[in-house]
Amino acid sequence: MGDREANLRAAIRALPAAGVRVERISSLYETEPVDYLEQPWFLNCVVAGETSLEALQLLRVLHEIEAGMGSKKEFSKGPRLLDIDILLYGDATISTTELQVPHPRMLERKFVLVPLAEIEPGLRHPTWNGTVEQFQKTTSDHSQIKRW
Repeated sequence: MGDREANLRAAIRALPAAGVRVERISSLYETEPVDYLEQPWFLNCVVAGETSLEALQLLRVLHEIEAGMGSKKEFSKGPRLLDIDILLYGDATISTTELQVPHPRMLERKFVLVPLAEIEPGLRHPTWNGTVEQFQKTTSDHSQIKRW
């Protein structure tokens, strides 16, 4: 919501101060909502970074960035100013009540696969049977996505 591009760029600029070295940023993509459809289209991107933070520490600092920018999630999958997810954390597999890595639906979501395939097409996690590019080409998600 709001100035979507400015929100994304501000969040990315906040990452280094939060302990994340930004390595690559995908293009921005405008994507239609999935699941809850009665809301404006989203603006998405994928950021690859490196950090010395543990995964749960990283999640907490990402939530602090969201809160610091005034983002509130009124309900799951609903409109919001900003939503930062951890898709992967190296080759780790994490399953807690707070954090699931790899992100549980990332391989089913075009709005994740397209920008991720742009910056890391050959990426493969030990729990997957293919690369990001392969999943992107074969996804059953037919939602619309266009480069911003």
